[in-house]
Amino acid sequence: MAIQVGDKAPDFELKDNHGRTVKLSDFRGDQNVVLLFYPFAFTGVCTGELCEVRDNLPKFSDRDTQVLAVSNDSIHTLRVFAEQEGLEYPLLSDFWPHGETSRAYGVFDEDKGCAVRGTFVIDKEGVVRWTVVNGLPDARDLDEYVKALDTL
Repeated sequence: MAIQVGDKAPDFELKDNHGRTVKLSDFRGDQNVVLLFYPFAFTGVCTGELCEVRDNLPKFSDRDTQVLAVSNDSIHTLRVFAEQEGLEYPLLSDFWPHGETSRAYGVFDEDKGCAVRGTFVIDKEGVVRWTVVNGLPDARDLDEYVKALDTL
């Protein structure tokens, strides 16, 4: 089961598409975080969702928010994906230990070996303030989590 509104967001330390270490706790006290889990790079729905975020980054930066997108792909796959799609926000690799962070958030599909579409709006204190989990084929509505940011 996914973590719930009001829960403290589990901290994590993952490598981004450039090999840099990113920790959720690095944003605490400084920025809100929209944490997006997605199944795989280079797939239709995922590419569409992440490109929509790319095209709307000011909606996040204007709200003092960092977007972090997490999949179970390797950092090398994520680097090529980001370059191909012009994604300039961090794509984090939950590749090894495989799915550890996705499991901590309750969004890892054990049968398919990947994260489902989980979104978590985390405030500056590290508390989950809004969340939605969609099945693999179901795209998320970006406007929903932008509205959630407006309540912080």
